[in-house]
Amino acid sequence: MNEMETPRIFEDSILQDDRSISRFITNVFSWMVAGLLVTATAAYYTAESGFIEQLYTDTGMSALGWVVMLAPFGFILAMNMGFHRWSSMSLTLLFMAFSGVMGMSLSSILFIYSIESITQVFLITSATFGVMATVGYTTNTDLTKFGSILMMGLIGIIIASVVNFFMGSSMMDLIISVLGVLIFTGLIAYDTQKLKRIASGVEYGSEVGSKLAILGATSLYLDFVNLFLFLLRLLGRRD
Repeated sequence: MNEMETPRIFEDSILQDDRSISRFITNVFSWMVAGLLVTATAAYYTAESGFIEQLYTDTGMSALGWVVMLAPFGFILAMNMGFHRWSSMSLTLLFMAFSGVMGMSLSSILFIYSIESITQVFLITSATFGVMATVGYTTNTDLTKFGSILMMGLIGIIIASVVNFFMGSSMMDLIISVLGVLIFTGLIAYDTQKLKRIASGVEYGSEVGSKLAILGATSLYLDFVNLFLFLLRLLGRRD
């Protein structure tokens, strides 16, 4: 092998790595969008078919309603704890089921907020997600140090939300919503960069790579949905 061929092989290797990373990230975003479509369809069907009446009673949420609300947490635990046991196809089916149940649990917003308001907030969320995902993918700044801060903030707003459930403070609700928007906006960039780093260390198309893509799609899906819900609490107009 002569000296002229060595740089060429090195450049080809870099290009191959870049293509592999790009395909992995595209796969992740494709599954995330598929999950959002399933969620939107399930939410609409639950609201329009009248099934939502089975989830709520005159005194509050029914037993079935509690099951639907808590089921997504079960799916998340099953997907993460069973990563090595489940096949990529099984994880995909779990993700789709998770997305559907999430749609059922979110169907109530169609009766709380106007359709125009939901549409506007969805577009704002999509634009914000696109910008922050691009930042996370293209920036040379290591966002790892911000990840721990964002996760601590996330734990903080979860605790504050539980406390405010009993307090019912409108001011606390506003603060939680603002912090929620900031935290999940940051998490979109952080998670995208983390997935890019993961993509550089796995073989695209492999079983492990396919499973990591599904879990990555789940993370970005949760970032998108939570950002949407917090923005809806801030900007949504009630019917």
